[in-house]
Amino acid sequence: MKDKTEQMAEVFKALGDPTRLRIVQLLSSKRQVFCVGALAHKLGISQPAVSQHLKVLKNAGILIAHRDGFHVHHAFSPDSLGVHKKLIDELFKTAFECCCQSDNDPSCCQGKK
Repeated sequence: MKDKTEQMAEVFKALGDPTRLRIVQLLSSKRQVFCVGALAHKLGISQPAVSQHLKVLKNAGILIAHRDGFHVHHAFSPDSLGVHKKLIDELFKTAFECCCQSDNDPSCCQGKK
């Protein structure tokens, strides 16, 4: 089982590509599922390229796939997203608190002191 740091690194790595971020934006903006062909058309890239990006997002636990006849539709994995959100929230909360407690750079607190 991966520790928290490894899980976050995998998510950040998966989201560190502009095309994968566009896929996430498409899925979140329309609140619907997409098959590879539809994503390829919207992104203007080949279906094999989309498949590779989807594989990375699925391996990171961001997306899930459902087969419907000949089509495989992709959507967010609600359970995994909750876990990832919690880990990322904890990381940034801790970093923000550390920043705000620092006398060296009070500007990062934006008036929270």
